[in-house]
Amino acid sequence: MSATTPRSTATHLLYLHGFRSSPQSAKARQMAERVAREHPGVTWWCPQLPPSPAAAMALVMDGIRNWPHDRAAVVGSSLGGFYARWIHAQLGCRVALLNPAIQPARDLAKYIGEQTTWQNPEERFFFEPGFVAELQTQQDAITLPLQDAFALIAMGDEVLDWREMVGGCVGAHIKLLPGGDHALSDFDQHLGEVLQFLQLEIVRKVPTVAD
Repeated sequence: MSATTPRSTATHLLYLHGFRSSPQSAKARQMAERVAREHPGVTWWCPQLPPSPAAAMALVMDGIRNWPHDRAAVVGSSLGGFYARWIHAQLGCRVALLNPAIQPARDLAKYIGEQTTWQNPEERFFFEPGFVAELQTQQDAITLPLQDAFALIAMGDEVLDWREMVGGCVGAHIKLLPGGDHALSDFDQHLGEVLQFLQLEIVRKVPTVAD
């Protein structure tokens, strides 16, 4: 999409969490609360993603099958940012990437085995060797530069190399943060800019007699 082409407002918003994370992550909850408060007419979905990348994307693509792609937006954090990039390659909808994973097949190969989730350490899952191959298949399908995309990248990310993230987000509007961390602990300070980029629909209150 060119810089001069007007965009329609987004009426549907998908949030994809990262590896070992969940819809209970701080960023997901902050965004859900802000969307509910300021954009109550927007359809919000933040699913719990299964550990299998293929199953995760099958779940998501089925869930958004009837969404209007030109009025849909996807936000993804870390591995969720990779997934958002994959969906963008399939559908062309606008995306916001938060410290996105660029080479997850390489990075997650060392996590094969039993894992726990960050929000609930008692919840366990097994990351299978075949999941790495699924990630590679998805990675091979991402061939075009980003368009209509925003990337929030922290130079202080202790998990992912910020240089690789920048190099993997060619075509996006990139906001590079000095310092910071992988979790984007100061996300509340940048949430407004992310939402401004996404251009979520605002439902205006209809005046009533009481007003």
